[in-house]
Amino acid sequence: MKRITWSGLMSRYPAFFALILLTFAVIVNFILQPNMFAEDTLNSNMRVFLPIILLTVGQAIVILGGGIDISVGAIVSIVNAILATRVGLEGSSGAMWQYVAVCLAIGALAGAINGYFVAYLRLQPIITTYATSFLYAGIALFILPNPGGGIPAIIANLYRNTTPLGLPAAFFVIAIILGLWFFIRSTRFGNYLYAVGGKAQAAYETAVPVTWVQFSTYVISGLMAALSGIAITMLSGSGNAEIGAAMTLNSITAVVIGGTALSGGVGGVAGPVMGAITLGIFQNIVSFAQINTWWETLVKALIIVAALATPGIINLFRRRT
Repeated sequence: MKRITWSGLMSRYPAFFALILLTFAVIVNFILQPNMFAEDTLNSNMRVFLPIILLTVGQAIVILGGGIDISVGAIVSIVNAILATRVGLEGSSGAMWQYVAVCLAIGALAGAINGYFVAYLRLQPIITTYATSFLYAGIALFILPNPGGGIPAIIANLYRNTTPLGLPAAFFVIAIILGLWFFIRSTRFGNYLYAVGGKAQAAYETAVPVTWVQFSTYVISGLMAALSGIAITMLSGSGNAEIGAAMTLNSITAVVIGGTALSGGVGGVAGPVMGAITLGIFQNIVSFAQINTWWETLVKALIIVAALATPGIINLFRRRT
């Protein structure tokens, strides 16, 4: 009988660690918040989690392709600033949806700029997107120097209170995302994505359009960041040019928790989605347990270290036994 190892298990099921961590987080949260699964509470939690889930999906696709996008939080801020200033509290629903389309186009453009520098000019992804993050953050501050503005209450309430079939709307959004992802995995683009992330040079030698694949991942990331910005604006109902500042690290953390390798080519989207939900639940735990908020950052750091180090530690003990 073939011996099952942790590395082999994680290689075959990259989201396994995320599932374990999510289960643990849910149990602890349920102990601290017994009404966790009540309809109102569940909807409240999921609408808060959805922006980071959307952002994490885009980040996961970039990382799968061998890159990383440090600018996603700043793109979220641009979208939030645009909606808060151009639509406004007294704006119409029609104006809101027009600017939603504009924001999606802006998100795709911001991602395309990142993709052009990384894929076509061959610049380092982490340095390039770190630099563009300052550019995009500056644009957000130019649009909205001080927190304020907002969107019509009817739009915000639509996001907050929509529960199709008695379930949070976020569940349906997640189902659509996962359905699209499983479809993409079966396409040529899905195969190309893993090939490029695994070893770009080898993929290039087998006629895979490496440059186009890398470029497209950043466009997708920009679109997902725009969707995240739209969701967080509907959640908050107001504007703040720094609203996305902390979201970049959270998206990367969620991807790591979800079993997607930072080196690229290993993982998927389902795991990072669970990772994003886990981060949100841990934030609830910190709040309900009345722990100082700085512990939240420590917990995120420990989670990343555990996710990265656990396979090596387990294999080290196996070799010694």
